[in-house]
Amino acid sequence: MNASRRGIVTLISCALLIAQSVVEAQQQPKVPRIGFLTAGSSASPTSRLQAFRERLRELGYIEGQNIAIEYRHAEGKSDILPELARDLVREGVSIIITTSTSALLAAKQATSKLPIVAATSGDLVGTGLIDSLARPGGNVTGLTAISPELSGKRLELLTEIVPKISRIAVLWHPTKWDEKEVRETEIAARQFGLKLQSVQIRNADDFQTGYASITKESARAIIIIQGPFTSLHRKKILESSLLHRLPSICDAPDWVDNGCLASYGPNRADLYRRAATYVDKILKGANPADLPVEQPTKFELVINLKTAKQLGLTIPQKVLSRADRVIR
Repeated sequence: MNASRRGIVTLISCALLIAQSVVEAQQQPKVPRIGFLTAGSSASPTSRLQAFRERLRELGYIEGQNIAIEYRHAEGKSDILPELARDLVREGVSIIITTSTSALLAAKQATSKLPIVAATSGDLVGTGLIDSLARPGGNVTGLTAISPELSGKRLELLTEIVPKISRIAVLWHPTKWDEKEVRETEIAARQFGLKLQSVQIRNADDFQTGYASITKESARAIIIIQGPFTSLHRKKILESSLLHRLPSICDAPDWVDNGCLASYGPNRADLYRRAATYVDKILKGANPADLPVEQPTKFELVINLKTAKQLGLTIPQKVLSRADRVIR
């Protein structure tokens, strides 16, 4: 074979290899990319995220193989959530998962087309994010934690834990969705014949004056409304509550792990597992507008006996017997 013929054969062989590579690349399925947007810290407890991943695996999705997850954490700085949400849109994710109302609002502002799944959120109808729980009607669906409706249960627990309590403080960072929870707590307090002291913490400098006012008003316990700001200052809040000998109650168990006396609220790990099911449905073609928003079906009570001992409190046995977990 002369040189020119060998050159032609070589060119044809290379062309065939290139064509084969192109065909194989086209045949490989595109790996869906999920955006995970949270107002919290990348160092936050991973039990919820682990529950989300486990459910994805059960549904056949393995991170790093046939699904990819892009994580964006605001580290408690809600003002950067809009830019993080826009970044996920620019990255070309298929779905955005949000873990708070503030993150959900940021994602909604960033896109009206990409499906958004709330792993946990507040009042989606009240904030105008969906038309109704049964038929969301837009690009948002998922789960609501309905935390405000549980305010009465938390107050009831405090009346059982702290004998003859009459005045309770509620500490919160003013946002429109946390304001609704405070109003619900005020309604529940009246039903129990309790006086509620609202303590707004707008910035880190307000903690000293806030706790001083609680002492002045003689509140005997504190309800902590959780959000990105309070989560960022969790350590300071819990230390201050203990210093002022205030039994504290929250809605998430990771706060109890850090020293809050008790928590009662939705089982967040279960909500995250169910969020993964929404991802599966949407990736298989479901329209988020037609996927009903679901409410919690599992709730949990967690008690920290170490904190109770530091406060000089004895938790009644009838409360301990109802606890899903007790920290000793």
